[in-house]
Amino acid sequence: MPKAPLTLAEVSAAAAEISDIYAGKYAIARDDDWFLIKLQEELGELAQAHLRLSSRGRGEATEHDRADEAADVLCMLLLYCRRFDIDPEAAVRRKWLTWLEPVA
Repeated sequence: MPKAPLTLAEVSAAAAEISDIYAGKYAIARDDDWFLIKLQEELGELAQAHLRLSSRGRGEATEHDRADEAADVLCMLLLYCRRFDIDPEAAVRRKWLTWLEPVA
């Protein structure tokens, strides 16, 4: 039986729980800057996997690597949003989905 799709809220809550475990295990202090810097780090790792897959980077990568790095970027972005009380769904509706509304 296929798994039910996850909502952004569910992914965000799970990412927060996992981040708490990770921070506790490795004694990481997560201040405001940490969330943005960690997001940038994960974006760099996604770029690296992309470049490797397109034969423009050293080493090898797989589609699995690219997907894992994309997941890291998504989860870190959701953690960033939680830290700064950003509602990602409301922000997407306001910034992007208004383009889909009929023009009067």
